Amino acid sequence: MENQPATKSNGRDFPEEDLFYMSGFGNSFSSEAVAGALPQTQNSPLLCPYGLYAEQISGTSFTSPRKLNLRSWLYRIKPSVTHQPFKPRVPSHGKLVSEFDQSNSSATPTQLRWKPVDIPDSPTDFIDGLFTVCGAGSSFLRHGFAIHMYTANKSMDNCAFCSADGDFLIVPQKGRLWITTECGRLQVSPGEIAILPQGFRFAVDLPDGPSRGYVAEIFGTHFQLPDLGPIGANGLAAPRDFLVPTAWFEEIPRPGFTIVQKFGGELFTAQQDFSPFNVVAWHGNYAPYKYDLSKFCPYNTVLFDHGDPSINTVLTASTEKPGVALLDFVVFPSRWLVAEHTFRPPYYHRNCMSEFMGLIYGGYEAKADGFLPGGSSLHSCMTPHGPDTKTYEATIGRGNEAGPYKITDTMAFMFESCLIPRVCSWALESQHMDHDYYQCWIGLRSHFTAEEEPNVKE
Repeated sequence: MENQPATKSNGRDFPEEDLFYMSGFGNSFSSEAVAGALPQTQNSPLLCPYGLYAEQISGTSFTSPRKLNLRSWLYRIKPSVTHQPFKPRVPSHGKLVSEFDQSNSSATPTQLRWKPVDIPDSPTDFIDGLFTVCGAGSSFLRHGFAIHMYTANKSMDNCAFCSADGDFLIVPQKGRLWITTECGRLQVSPGEIAILPQGFRFAVDLPDGPSRGYVAEIFGTHFQLPDLGPIGANGLAAPRDFLVPTAWFEEIPRPGFTIVQKFGGELFTAQQDFSPFNVVAWHGNYAPYKYDLSKFCPYNTVLFDHGDPSINTVLTASTEKPGVALLDFVVFPSRWLVAEHTFRPPYYHRNCMSEFMGLIYGGYEAKADGFLPGGSSLHSCMTPHGPDTKTYEATIGRGNEAGPYKITDTMAFMFESCLIPRVCSWALESQHMDHDYYQCWIGLRSHFTAEEEPNVKE
């Protein structure tokens, strides 16, 4: 277990005592906030301890192979079914998408980049501050993804959010998040990530005030650790560094509490008179979790050539094709560059995959200017991209005798998908769109010379 201190937020109060976590990725966990609340020897006894209700939440079909089956049993004061009927949220959100077509988004092969989005002036919580940038596929067909961003300045008040469409991978860039879930509480700081699996209800409080970040949502599958192949048994993200919350519950009345459910990209609300965070005990392998990106163990070239970015994969959501990801989450942390006689930044590239990049802090090694913390870029399928002019000229200017060099104080990341994303109209029309992005490559000049003998075999 690991603990972190908690203080009070400007919304829901986190207790002063430490927050405790359970360690491990994909483990089967057991946790109880009251001793003896977890039934023994069976999941659904006629009478649960302390008069609790047994409720299962399934992340996979009942008949999925055992090694892939995800489910947890929650023992709660009142079952989650105890609410008024769902109704469309009024006013509607309008900027969330889970089925991408010509009616709500556009396809473009142009390289795109956005400057950091401003924090709103009016009171805005995590739900209202969430908007879709791009995506592909359909939550209805259980295949695809959506990439969102959020900007918020207030905690969620007497409400909880839930996505029935897919898993949320949240990457905060500015401001900590205090996330209360049905399984317990998570404190997530910039430089960490949180995964809220499909169906789990959660509330986001902002202890530091204004907050901004990125969200990847995947439809029809779940994140897993990538296979390591020839790397061996260790490296990249270690299973023990993934932290799952311990059971915690609220029993106080919550008149007019609102459940906001994302369903098919639309928001629906239901009223109830109690908190959904009333789970006294739980067990299973389907639960929210978090990960500290500073614990990622990067691998790199030790002699020549720049390694493919896949070597930096933290989590992957796979497809039925081996080695082809619906969505990879890849990080570019501080690390040494030591390759000899090598152009060390990322090479110029046209990729059959599509790449959405974000920057949490610091700078990115391939962009000397313009790519800022809180900003983002999109290089779609077969769209060329690579280092800007300043980076290229500075790199070749160091020559072949450049010694080892350490990239420091940086954390960039990438969402990479085999699907071709469509971009939402509000993202294309945003005042934060960097319309001069293409200029960063226009200055690349020819270095070709015919004075050297070509390396041609007779």
